[in-house]
Amino acid sequence: MRLIIDVMSGDAQAIEAVKGAVKAHRELGVDITLVGDEKTVLDALDSLSVKVDDSVRVAHAESVVTMEDDYLVVIKSKKDSSMSVGLNLLKNGEGDAFISTGNTGALVAGASLIVRKAKGIKAAAIGAVIPLGDPMLLIDAGANVSPNADTMKQFALMGSIYMENMFGIKSPRVALINNGTEETKGNELARETYGLLKECENINFVGNIEGRDVVNSVCDVLVADGYTGNIILKLVEGFGKFMSRTLKSMFKKNLKTLIGALFLKSEAMALKKSMDYTEYGGAPLLGISAPVIKAHGNSGEKGMFSACRQAKTFVETGIIEEIARLGESLREARKGESNE
Repeated sequence: MRLIIDVMSGDAQAIEAVKGAVKAHRELGVDITLVGDEKTVLDALDSLSVKVDDSVRVAHAESVVTMEDDYLVVIKSKKDSSMSVGLNLLKNGEGDAFISTGNTGALVAGASLIVRKAKGIKAAAIGAVIPLGDPMLLIDAGANVSPNADTMKQFALMGSIYMENMFGIKSPRVALINNGTEETKGNELARETYGLLKECENINFVGNIEGRDVVNSVCDVLVADGYTGNIILKLVEGFGKFMSRTLKSMFKKNLKTLIGALFLKSEAMALKKSMDYTEYGGAPLLGISAPVIKAHGNSGEKGMFSACRQAKTFVETGIIEEIARLGESLREARKGESNE
């Protein structure tokens, strides 16, 4: 298996992404192609005493997509960027999955237009695992700010496939984020989506949930439009950092709390780990015809290694093939409706 990794587009230095990729190469047994400025990448590999060979390749890219760039630069003015080069390598079959820490909008657009969506899938969605104890997939976490109800239904179907295959959860519970649990609550999109999910026989729909229940493990797949989903994701990430700072401050308060910390060290570390988004490394773009992972923008060595581990599992589980079958069945269903 070969992972294609954009090591230039994130907020962290390229050396950190290279370290994570090299660690994945050594510990996970994957071949890697590092995409970026050739001199920068080679210098990073040299500092790690890693030689370029068939299992560790470098693909040169002249430019970088910045976080401020328009989302279409990857297919227009920056076709020579590390993100565009990596996506084209994936498209051409020169790797099994692509990982980038870069501009989310550009990555979604590039993946959709270069690698292409699976046939029958209306829009790619970001599926982010919420790091709060039991894994819960938030979909969409930022790719589509104004989807329609039928697209939201596809998010639920793809999310169910992901959680069943990635985490072994049989008949994953699907919920819709809303401002109330009643069927009549919410805006027009929420009410229409509720009706479609309620009637869908292929998902285990458990109804609406409110924001306060996101942390209570009441569902396995949480469906949201990309605007709402991204706010939820960033809030949870911020809450995790807040809890970590609060615990550290509390334990260092005085001698008594320091002694107490010694007894609670293992429990505190377990809590910190359960709320650490770098444990999962990144979010898959579900609905793309080949595996694409959006790693966190400031991913260091740990975050990139986790993203590589996730990409490897993503490829091995056959989720892409199952979503492709879903897309074909949705196409056939639409043809049948149009012929009636």
